[in-house]
Amino acid sequence: MKKFLVLLLAACMILSCTAALAGDGTYTVLYSGEVSTLNYLITSTANDFALASNIIDTLVEYDNLGNVIPCLAESWETSEDGLTWTFHLRKGVKWFDCDGAEVAELTANDFVAAMKYILTPEYVSSVAKQVFSSGVVNAEAYYNGEVTDFAEVGVKAVDDYTLQYTLANPVPYFLSATTYVTFMPAYGPQLEELGADFGVDNASLYYCGAYILQVYEPQSQRLLVKNENYWDAEHVYIDAVNSIYNAESATLAPYYVLSGEVDAASLSNDIIDDWTAEHPELVTKSRSDLQYSYFYCFDFDPQYEAEYGPENWKIAVNNKNFRLSLATAMDRVYSLFAEDSENPESLLENTITPPAFAAVDGKDFAALSAFDGIADLLYNRADEAGSIAKAQAYRDAAKAELAEAGCTFPVTVVLTYKTNDANWASQVQLIKDQMEEVLGKDYVNIVLYAGPADSFLTATRRSGKYSIMRCNWGADYADPETWTDPFAAGNNYNFMDKALENGSPETIADLTTYYAMVEEAKAETADTAKRYDLFAAAEAFLIKNAFVLPYRTETADYQATKLNVYESEYAPFGLCNSRYKFMHLYDHYITAEENAAFFAEWQAALGE
Repeated sequence: MKKFLVLLLAACMILSCTAALAGDGTYTVLYSGEVSTLNYLITSTANDFALASNIIDTLVEYDNLGNVIPCLAESWETSEDGLTWTFHLRKGVKWFDCDGAEVAELTANDFVAAMKYILTPEYVSSVAKQVFSSGVVNAEAYYNGEVTDFAEVGVKAVDDYTLQYTLANPVPYFLSATTYVTFMPAYGPQLEELGADFGVDNASLYYCGAYILQVYEPQSQRLLVKNENYWDAEHVYIDAVNSIYNAESATLAPYYVLSGEVDAASLSNDIIDDWTAEHPELVTKSRSDLQYSYFYCFDFDPQYEAEYGPENWKIAVNNKNFRLSLATAMDRVYSLFAEDSENPESLLENTITPPAFAAVDGKDFAALSAFDGIADLLYNRADEAGSIAKAQAYRDAAKAELAEAGCTFPVTVVLTYKTNDANWASQVQLIKDQMEEVLGKDYVNIVLYAGPADSFLTATRRSGKYSIMRCNWGADYADPETWTDPFAAGNNYNFMDKALENGSPETIADLTTYYAMVEEAKAETADTAKRYDLFAAAEAFLIKNAFVLPYRTETADYQATKLNVYESEYAPFGLCNSRYKFMHLYDHYITAEENAAFFAEWQAALGE
C-alpha cells in the first residue's frame, strides 16, 4: 500500500510540472499484465495493442456506435475495381516526443516507412502476415526477398498528404483493416535511425495519438498524459491515465476501490455476492465486447516437462476419436458457472466467430447452414445421458486405435490456466472433475497447470506449455477471415500446422483439407455471400474434427468503474475499443442504475 501511494504521489508531481490538470483529472488503475514491447510495429499482444491505440492514431477510427469516422485521414476513395485505395491525410498533425515537444509533421511517408519496417524480416514483426492477407501488392514477395525494391510494394506516398495502397485483389474489409497496427504510421527518420531499438522505451518512439507515454517503468508504473496539442484534443476528456503495477491486482484492486485509491476494478465471481450485498452502489457491468471469442485449443506440439508425457500426448492428440472424446465430454455450461452463476448458458457459443460479428443477406455468420449439427455434436445438458454415451463411444474407439499406435493410459492432459485469475482457476477445476467422471481416470489424468501472472501467454500458450488451454482471439478487421488467423501456418495457438510435418496420416489429410478450404474462401472476393459460406464451411470443418472447441463469448464482467463504457469507441475488431478518447471520468463509481440508463441510451442511438 505504501509503495502504491508513493507512486501515485510521484505521478501527481510529474503532472504538476508538465501539464496542468483540468476537467476530468487522472484515471488511476492497477495492472498485472506488463506490455512486452512498445514497438507496436512488431507485436501481436493485446496488452501492447491497448497501449499503442492510445498513443498512435490510425487512418480511420470508430465512434461509440460503430460508425467509421475520419481520423488521420480526412477522406478516402477506392477505384472501381477495388484495387486502389487513396487516403487524403489531415494537414498539421504533429509527432511529439515523450516530453510533449513537437518533433515534425506527420506525412504519408510515415505510413510507407512503417510498412517497410514491418516487412523487413530482421525485425521479426509478428503482424507481417496481416499485411500479406490484406492484399497489399508484393508485400509477401518483398518479405521473402523475391522483390528487393520496396517501391514495387503497393504502398506509396503520392505527396505529403496523399497515401495510396494498391491491392493484388479486391479486399472487402480493407478499410476496417486500417484500424489495426499493420497500418499505423511511425516517424520515418526515427525508424531509420533506431532500427531494432525502436520502441525499447518511451523515449525511443514518437507520438501522434491522444496521449503521450510520459512515464514507463516496467513492473512499476505507466503514465499516459493527454497531448494538449493533439489535433482532436477537444474530444479527449481524461487528462491522464495512471497505471500502477501490482502482481496481485486482480485480488487487490477491489479493496483499493473501497478506499477510493483506484477508479476501476474487475470483480471476480468469488466475491461478487458479497459485493452485491455490501456495496451494491459500486457494482456494475462492462459492455460485452464482440471483438473477442474464447475457445479451447488442443496443442499439437507440447513443450512441457517430460513427467507429463508430451510424446504420449502427441500420439493421442493426433487421433480424431481421442480429440472428439474430450470435446464431447466437456460440459461447457457447467464450467461456465465459474464465469456467470446466474445465466451461464448466455455465454455459450458453438462457433469460433462470435454471434453478431458479421452478417450476410440478413443472416448472422454464426448461424449459416455450415454450422448445423455442431450443437448436437457437443455436450448437451438437456440430454446428459446421450452426451455421455456419445463421449464414451468416442473414448472406446480411441482406446483401441491408440493402443495399437503405442499410446499408454491414462493419457496425461495438462490443462493450463492463469494463476491469479480466480474465475479461470474455478473453471478448470470444474472441467477436470466433470471430464474425469465422464471418461474415467483410467483414460485421462487431467493435471491443472498454473501459469504465471506475469508474461502468462509467453510462458504458456506461445511456449506450448499445455495439452488443452482456453485461448482467445480478437478480430483485426470486419471479415470472417480474421477468425482463421490464429490457426494459420506459423501460429502459436495450437501449433496444428506442425502436425502437417509429423502428424498421423489422418491428421495430415484433414489439415490439408482445412487449409485448402481457407484458401478457397480467401480467393472469393466478388460474392460476399459465397465468401461467407466458404469461411463458415472451413470453420465448421475445424470444429467438427475437434481441432478446436468453441467455448464462450466475451463476458460482460462485473466491475466497479468511474467510466461510462458506452462512450468509448466501438467496433467488433481492431484497436479502437481500448481507447480512452471520447470518454469522461466521473467523480463517483457508476451505479447499476446509471449503467442501465447509459446502455438504454446507447441502444436507442444504435437504432436511429
